[in-house]
Parts: sequence; C-alpha cells; structure tokens
Amino acid sequence: MKVELIWFDSMGAKSSCIFIETPDVRILVDPGASGMQPSYPLPDLLKRYYNLKAHKEIEKAGRKADITIITHYHYDHHTLPSSRMLDADALYRKKKILVKNPNMYINSSQWERARFFFNEMLEKYGKKELDKSLADPGNMSFPDPMEELPLASKKDYGDYNARKKELIEKGRKWFRKLCDMWISNPWVPEIKLQDVEVEFADGKTFKFNDTIVRFTNPLFHGVEFDRVGWVIAFTVEYGGEKVLFSSDLQGPEIEDYAAWIIDENPDFLILDGPPTYLFGYMLNRINLNRAVENLCWIISETKTPTIIYDHHLLRDAKYRERVSKVYDVAKREDKYVLTAAEFLGEEPMIIKAIKWKENEEELEEYIKMAQKEMESFIRKTKQK
Repeated sequence: MKVELIWFDSMGAKSSCIFIETPDVRILVDPGASGMQPSYPLPDLLKRYYNLKAHKEIEKAGRKADITIITHYHYDHHTLPSSRMLDADALYRKKKILVKNPNMYINSSQWERARFFFNEMLEKYGKKELDKSLADPGNMSFPDPMEELPLASKKDYGDYNARKKELIEKGRKWFRKLCDMWISNPWVPEIKLQDVEVEFADGKTFKFNDTIVRFTNPLFHGVEFDRVGWVIAFTVEYGGEKVLFSSDLQGPEIEDYAAWIIDENPDFLILDGPPTYLFGYMLNRINLNRAVENLCWIISETKTPTIIYDHHLLRDAKYRERVSKVYDVAKREDKYVLTAAEFLGEEPMIIKAIKWKENEEELEEYIKMAQKEMESFIRKTKQK
C-alpha cells in the first residue's frame, strides 16, 4: 500500500486529506480544506493562500482516484460540487463516493450541510432536485450510545464524577432531540447516476479485489455526546498491511476508541490530536488528559511504528508542550509520532509562522510570492 499525505493543518490550512493506493484501487479521503482561525499567527493573505494551495493539491489527488471517502460533513473534510476553489469533477465525477450516512447520528448543522451536498450532487450530475428524491424514514429507534462505550462509562473521574454524570445526562437529552429530528424529517437517499454513485458507508465493509475497506459505525467527534456530532473511521487492508484513518476522534478522547485502534493494530495510523487551541474554552484539563493517556496507551500496546498526529492539534503553537507525554512515551517505545509536515520533511507551519513574526523581511518576501501565485490562479479561473 502507498499512502500520500495530501494536506493537513501542519501545512497551513485546516484539512486531513490523504490518498491511499493499492494495486486494486485508488482512494481519496476527506477532500476538503478551510482557512485557519483568526488566532492563528499568519497574515490573512497567507491563510487564504494556504487554503487555496490545499484545494489545488486535493484536486490534483482527486484526478487519480477511483473512490472518494467523506467521513463527515465539516467543510475541512468535504467540498461542495459548486466550489470555486477547485474543479469538483476531479473529486466526484465517475467515482464511487462512500460517505457518512446523512440521516442519522448527525447533528443539526451537519444535517443541513449534508443536504446542501446531496442537492448539489443531484443537480450537477443528475439534473434532479433533492426534494423530489427524499424518502420516508419509516419506523426507527436509536439505542443509547453509551451502551457502546463500556470503558468510558466505567471510568472514574474522582472529584469530577458528579459533573461528568450531569454532562452525560444533558448529552442524552440532546441526543433524544436529535432522534426526534431524524425520524420526523424525510431522508436523503443514496445516489446512483451515470456519472456518480454515492453510498452510505457506516458500519459497512467494501472489497475491491484483494483490498478491503472496513468502516466503523458512527463515532463521537470528540467526547461523549460532543455537540459537534459524529464521524466514521475506517481501515484499509491489503497484502497483510493495514492503514487506519481515525477521522476526528480528537485524541482519541474516548477510551473505547483507543481500545478499537489497539485491537486493529495498524501498520500506519493517521490520528487527529485534541484541539488544544481551545483549551480552557471547549477543551478542559480532564479531556485533554484523557486524549494524552489514550494515545500513550495506543503507542505502548500496538506494533504501529509511525503515527501521523495532526489536524486540530496543529492550530496551537504550544501543541508539543500540551501533549509532551505523548512524545516522551513514543521516544521510550522507539516509535515515530509526527505531524504531516514533519513526515514530509518540513517544519510545521505553526512553527514557521512564529519565526516569521520575528523576521519581517522574510515574511514580506513570502507574502509577495503568495500574492503572485494567487493572482495567477484567479486569472486562470476567469479564463476558464
């Protein structure tokens, strides 16, 4: 198997896009990118530049792919067919597209975004309107997600136990409201057209000759009942090798997800880190410690020699300091925990950005270069 790291946060734009190739199939994963947050220490022009550059690299990879995978409907993980940042045909036309089910285990924001996506797919490739394709969900019931998390359910938080119990109960109420939304609204169908095929991947296994792609059921995007929603993760197996793409588990923060990764025991692991740039706001010390301890557990208990540790984590200049134990354990176990940029032989952009703040002349030169490239892209786009 060959794995290419197409774009990640450590390269200057929010993304975790990869390309996997076996002799049987070529797979593009999570083809989306977004500009960095206002607090990220780069000038706005460079944020736009790296966002544009990410999209162009994703487009280039898409042209080689047979399969496109979308693990959830955040815009740093998928691109709408109407996008002006790239030629969406490179991602979707003549492809089999495996996506997270847009009808259940999805929050209200991604519910709407998924419908934008499917509506544009139908309009562009089928000349149809989504409203005319929606279906009745029928009778459905959804079990308590905590039943699937025995390790997290039994975890002792000490003085935090009462607060954790309160948060879980609030999460259950939120979940039940979402269940009402899922069963009281029409559902988006899978799509099979001449130029595009979209299939829901949750919990399914796909076989492409000797290559097996196995998806999880929906997993929380972060902690239990995280309001950000759910994602699907997957493994690809070929020739006795296994690659695991965790999507946005944020650490993982949940112990049962760490246990799943350990059980899979991949040869190569792509894992997003906790969003430490939100520490003290949307990430507390308890859950940061969980994410760190869970990755240390994974490092110690798997054969995995290399872990790509990127995405949310690389939006914070203090990322290494905040998860320092991870790097200590990796060193002890003789494992590599690397950002995508480091894996590619580059310095993470967050580190470059801080250095540029201290060297205005070098920063100005880089801004001029970026501006020229962006102007060239705009001219070519207008010509098209």
